[in-house]
Amino acid sequence: MTPELVIFDCDGVLVDSEGPMDALVVEDLAAHGFLLGPGEFHERFVGGTMANIEERLRVAGADLPADWEARIYEKTYALMAGGMPVSAGTHQVLDWIEAQGSKVAVASNGPMKKMAGSLGPSGLFARLEGRIFSAHDHGTSKPEPGLLLAACAQAGVDPARAIMVDDTPVGAAAAKAAGTGFLGYVEHGQAAAMQALGVTMVASMAALRGELEALGLG
Repeated sequence: MTPELVIFDCDGVLVDSEGPMDALVVEDLAAHGFLLGPGEFHERFVGGTMANIEERLRVAGADLPADWEARIYEKTYALMAGGMPVSAGTHQVLDWIEAQGSKVAVASNGPMKKMAGSLGPSGLFARLEGRIFSAHDHGTSKPEPGLLLAACAQAGVDPARAIMVDDTPVGAAAAKAAGTGFLGYVEHGQAAAMQALGVTMVASMAALRGELEALGLG
């Protein structure tokens, strides 16, 4: 299957934002008396929308204010405003994919404002404008297939000819539900989770290009 569309997740794939985000949330939770380390938070709670994370935190015993989601997003926007480190080789692999005649898109559970901050200073937000699909705008979130199907529909590509690049199990589940291919991106973590799923893993943008070439792209 030669991919005609490569759909990227944002956090933990295009940008290395998971570490700063985990630290921000862990610090906020500590202020509410719910103590855990960044690694434990990431392993137990990251994946899905912030509303879903909040729900799971409450089930786990976190005593959070009613407006916690809104407050954490305001802190997130402030954190992201200066941009996030772009994964090495991202611009080059996007150039290469498009040079082969294939298309690129982004599908993220995060809000567009957050991605405007994290992707803006590097030029990625402007470059991908119109091809960024946010759960907050489409009323569907990974692990549901809706964001991926919307990206495929806009690109005019059959889902079977598309591939999702994501660092979370919810991304893998969305790809399976949508009928796309999947590559687990583990440069910034999540290798154990991806290995447990038995999916093909890549640990850099260079390795991603290699896997896409193996699938017939280029």
